[in-house]
Amino acid sequence: MDLPTLWFCIVALFWLGYLFLEGFDFGVGMLLPVLGRDDTERRVMINTIGPVWDGNEVWLIVAAGATFAAFPAWYAGLFSAAYLPLLILLLALIGRGVAFEYRGKVDSARWRATWDRVIILGSWIPPLAVGLILATTVFGLPLDEGGNRVGSVLEAVRWETVLGGVAVAAFSLVHGAAFLALKTEGELRYRARAFALRFAPVALLPLLGLLLLVQWRDGLTWTLLPLLIVPLAGLVAIGRLAAGREGQAFTALGVVIAMAVVTLFGALYPEVLPSTLDSANSLTVENASSSSYTLQVMSWLALFGAPAVLVYQGWTYWVFRKRIGTRHIPKVHTPR
Repeated sequence: MDLPTLWFCIVALFWLGYLFLEGFDFGVGMLLPVLGRDDTERRVMINTIGPVWDGNEVWLIVAAGATFAAFPAWYAGLFSAAYLPLLILLLALIGRGVAFEYRGKVDSARWRATWDRVIILGSWIPPLAVGLILATTVFGLPLDEGGNRVGSVLEAVRWETVLGGVAVAAFSLVHGAAFLALKTEGELRYRARAFALRFAPVALLPLLGLLLLVQWRDGLTWTLLPLLIVPLAGLVAIGRLAAGREGQAFTALGVVIAMAVVTLFGALYPEVLPSTLDSANSLTVENASSSSYTLQVMSWLALFGAPAVLVYQGWTYWVFRKRIGTRHIPKVHTPR
């Protein structure tokens, strides 16, 4: 495998990590007003992701950074058209992070309700934006012979890219519910499992529709296999939820998003950003990549850095693996 292809696979892997980890992370925030009946239950929900949410966001930084370093033309072409969605995404992530830190600083129901709204909004916007951006890179942009975007800054907003946003957001919603069912106890656990069971069949439809559209337009024979695994894994997840096996259901949903990423990037390769004006103008792994020396240096850094990050993040999840409930939540304590 040549270095440009290797780094194309690595970028896809980074996006998979982000969609899987931040998927349930966002889902918890999206469900805050739905499953949290009172402030204590909402604190339980936030605490399930409290030790890991900031680490999960690193995957977005790494995915964008790797794209910039390994495929600068891809980065420039994509984000010049998706500049506004990216800006809104970043503002939402900033607001969400601030809300997690500020929510408990004042013992006031109004204060907490305000920051809860910021968390909810900051949990809905990013998956919508990320789905739109990923769908844009798969379906392409109007690029001229120089690889420059033609048209307005809203060229990335089309019905098929909006479908990508809805697909990622809907998946995150169900993934978050499955995670809460896995990580909580008592009534909150049962409500989360019931929510996931009720909405999973509907919430996974936009993702399946997106993949079918990609397969119909650009799919290859081999990408049919991961595409077929997606609905099968979804059915397994629903069945495991019904049996009360939340861990297995959560794993099955992980298979769903993994096979979705394989289908999307498999159909995209060897292009990284198709041109909707002329296929000759499309950016590929070859004409959009950095120099061979740059990719070699990046490969050595990734060889030593990536395992360290994975071990550390895995250790974090292991330490905070136990279920929590309202009985673990202390009384509100704020500075005088």
